[in-house]
Amino acid sequence: MSTPLSPAAAGCVPGEIAAGAAGGVADVLASCIASSAITGAAISADWSLAPAEDITSPARAALAIAAAVVINTTVIATRRTHSSEPCAPLIAPAPMPPPPAQPSPSAPSPGPAGGGPPAITLERILARKRIEVAKAKINTPIATLQMVCAQQEPARNFFAAVFDPAPARRTTRVIAELKRRSPSAGAIREDFDPVRIATAYAEAGASALSVLTDEEHFGGHLGYIAQVKDAVKLPALRKDFIVDEYQVWESRAASADAVLLIAEALNESELLDMMILCRELGMTSLVEVHDVENLLRVRRHIGFPHAGYSLLGINNRNLRTMQTDLTHTFRLAEMVDDKRVLVSESGIKTASDLKKLRQNGVSIVLVGEHLLRQKDPGAALRQMLRD
Repeated sequence: MSTPLSPAAAGCVPGEIAAGAAGGVADVLASCIASSAITGAAISADWSLAPAEDITSPARAALAIAAAVVINTTVIATRRTHSSEPCAPLIAPAPMPPPPAQPSPSAPSPGPAGGGPPAITLERILARKRIEVAKAKINTPIATLQMVCAQQEPARNFFAAVFDPAPARRTTRVIAELKRRSPSAGAIREDFDPVRIATAYAEAGASALSVLTDEEHFGGHLGYIAQVKDAVKLPALRKDFIVDEYQVWESRAASADAVLLIAEALNESELLDMMILCRELGMTSLVEVHDVENLLRVRRHIGFPHAGYSLLGINNRNLRTMQTDLTHTFRLAEMVDDKRVLVSESGIKTASDLKKLRQNGVSIVLVGEHLLRQKDPGAALRQMLRD
């Protein structure tokens, strides 16, 4: 969810940007229509999908977006372009959102055959994400995000925090994750306090943080990134389903130091463009793969456009079946020349897992669910690193 402009800041947006925003709406719509096979999903006034099971195409909601554009264009075009008062921050500070209603701890239903809702798949998540991005572009034009990025402090060096140039030292760098729930596991932690957990991770020896920002499926929030960075000195990865360069700008505006780019969700051109943009904004790209085919497609791009700004993640969770298998990293690692940039993700629970990964040349891991299910996530991480 994009953070809206504060009322005072709306008046400080230059006239040419305010005027361009209205034109930008037409561009967003034209882009949606040009890239779509539209068969008509319905969107309610608050942009929620109705019904969710109708989402089977990345841009099926483009026609419904057209109806909302008429209303939102008026809002954008009529913002004040001059103000005699000092300008407030362009983006209103994101308050700590109220805890979302917690779903049942049980895993999602396998689908209609099991008597429940349709299964949550990567394709369905990406379809919903594209609709979220279309809404965000209307509410907060990219020009506004670019101005905010220009005012941000430089990104913390995520790559340097986790990369070990001499892995023979037999140590593991942990990217510790902040996640309330997931489609595969349901509710993970009821008393989810991102600042308290991030502080515990930092004290226990985490090298970096991974912050889930997807609200619909993971109970995350974009505002969590700035909140945890205010509390600890670790760099933070925005972990979400990135489908548009707009989200890269949005990530930097929200203080992210790195962005997850899922190879299964992007074509080669999109991936390269986003890697270049991340580099220009001083952020690290964590390019994630699961399938062998996607590994072979993207491995040559790690280190592009400049060494020291990209990592290669191997997700041990199959995003189509949601099952995990740690040995998946072992198999795919054999196809990568420089294993120092590899990050093993998902299904990592013990010090023994870390040792096995190191024996296969992998010294960076992303760990979340196991730690968050423990009474004290910090103590659990400390024990994992000590054993």
